[in-house]
Amino acid sequence: MNQQVSMVTLGVEDLAASRRFYSEGLGWTPLLDLDEITFYQVGNGLALALFPLSDLAADTSAPATPGTPFTLAQNLGSPAEVDTAVGRAREAGAKILKEPQRAAFGGYHAYFADPDGHRWEVCHNPGWSVSADGTVRLTAVDPES
Repeated sequence: MNQQVSMVTLGVEDLAASRRFYSEGLGWTPLLDLDEITFYQVGNGLALALFPLSDLAADTSAPATPGTPFTLAQNLGSPAEVDTAVGRAREAGAKILKEPQRAAFGGYHAYFADPDGHRWEVCHNPGWSVSADGTVRLTAVDPES
């Protein structure tokens, strides 16, 4: 089995509200927007889908609850970009869970929750780089430096 993730699907309470949050609020462009699901291309071949929570529960034959305990993350190019992303998320209605600040890993980060409680970290990690195609590259960084 290949070591890869192709798509992350978020179960959402109100698909229209979630579309507004991601598309209008965060400025993301849908890859495919259907009545029952919306897809975003989020880099390196990865897609993010917004799918009604009740439909997700029916499709998986298992109960689904919003805001499951995991975090999605986006590495940005600078602390200023983190501040901008958090400001934009706040204006779009995100609940800010952690204001932008220096992080123990030597970078700068913040957390917010989308309208369904899905947690996002936006960060600048000087040990990470993200190429134009979305490939993540990691290098060791001394957090004390």
